[in-house]
Amino acid sequence: MKQNGLIIGLVLVASIMSTSIFTVHLTQTAVLLELQKPKEIITEPGLYFKIPVMQKVRFFSKQLLDNDSPPTEVITRDKKNLLIDNFSLYRITDPLKFLETVRSENGARARLDDIVYSELRVEIGTHDLHDIVTENRETIMDKVTREANKKAAEYGIEMADVRIKRIDLPPEIANSIFNRMRTERQRIAMEYRSEGKEESTKIRAETDKEKTILIAEAYKQEQTVRGEGDGQATKIYAEAFERDPKFYSFIRSMEAYKKSLKSDTTILLSEDSEFLRFLNKK
Repeated sequence: MKQNGLIIGLVLVASIMSTSIFTVHLTQTAVLLELQKPKEIITEPGLYFKIPVMQKVRFFSKQLLDNDSPPTEVITRDKKNLLIDNFSLYRITDPLKFLETVRSENGARARLDDIVYSELRVEIGTHDLHDIVTENRETIMDKVTREANKKAAEYGIEMADVRIKRIDLPPEIANSIFNRMRTERQRIAMEYRSEGKEESTKIRAETDKEKTILIAEAYKQEQTVRGEGDGQATKIYAEAFERDPKFYSFIRSMEAYKKSLKSDTTILLSEDSEFLRFLNKK
């Protein structure tokens, strides 16, 4: 019985000791609560004691934390709707104030979303779309960070940085712009096709004109050469006729026989026909 009582006592002591000791790490700050009221803020790492049941400990990170906010719609100075997706970096500088105001990191993120988007709407509303997406984005975000930091200080939070991840147009506006761009591209394509057809017609007309001119010139040269050839042939025939009229008449008749008297040709002529005078001679 004494041994059992000793074991039970040791177990109770161990249980009490385990619930009485807590460790604060290098990256943490701890707030010791007694009956749900803050009693002590512990910033140094080490091993600490608390009263079981009566006292509880809340731990908060000293490290830089991130908050990835959901996209929200804002309006620029030139009345353009934008869908802004941003993220921010923050750290807990006053754990007690943080605990009293936002309670946890989830509560802090919800509050920071409101603060950051409020400042974004104000600042972006003073700039045109072109300035936001080009050279002025860095300046805009620095100012948003400073203004958000002032409001976040009320919750024991320091804003280290606020940055825009992406800027988009709202879906309905993006679709409208896409349709307008597609219509414009189709109009330009039709203009190019029309200009191409017009140019093609001009080229074809010019080609047909050059073809007609070339054919006419070739025909002219052909007739000229043919005429010169016929004239030369007539001259040769005349010279041959002058030298030997009988031989010339004989040769011409032989050529006529060759062209007309073929194997598949039938000609009916009288025996005393002048055409057959050379064939009738014995």
